[in-house]
Amino acid sequence: MKAADHSQDFEQFRADLEAVERKIAGEIDPGMRAMVVAGSVFVLLASLVLPHAGKTRGFDVLLYDAVAQADHIGLPSRVFVWFVVIFGIGFSVLALITRRWMLAWIAVAGSAVGSVFGVLSIWHRQTPGLGNYHGAGPGAGLILATLAIIVLTFHWVRVVWARTSVQLAAEEQRRLAAAKAEDQQRRRLFGED
Repeated sequence: MKAADHSQDFEQFRADLEAVERKIAGEIDPGMRAMVVAGSVFVLLASLVLPHAGKTRGFDVLLYDAVAQADHIGLPSRVFVWFVVIFGIGFSVLALITRRWMLAWIAVAGSAVGSVFGVLSIWHRQTPGLGNYHGAGPGAGLILATLAIIVLTFHWVRVVWARTSVQLAAEEQRRLAAAKAEDQQRRRLFGED
């Protein structure tokens, strides 16, 4: 009778335990990496003020104003700056503030794609354009933003992967507890206990 009481106690709290597990599984703890991520976000913000090519600053590329058009800023640079703003800055800040695992995944995915566009933007600034046009090469802001988003991607990947292994360990613990409870119930039903 005592085993049945323990089984009922476990069943009574199973829903609560699963809800707590889901809540914990949806959170991240970046630890010291949070400082690197925050630093990278700050560098990305600073890169928007620095020149990306010629006289064109990051904000000019973002808005694609007359200065950016005069410096012949191409599509890769414009896409890159939008990825920096949306994923590198926006989702990274949201993930750091809320500690939500899904926001961190979005930040890492967008930052990874942004890293590719950053390298492509640097390459694009070094390639002659139509009519053999030679414009200004990549500026300090573009190079700094590309390096910062690569560092950001690396650290977000480490945070997300570490969180995944913790989630798997918690899930394994829940499976073991459920198997033990099921075994106890089977023993009780067949009178083996």
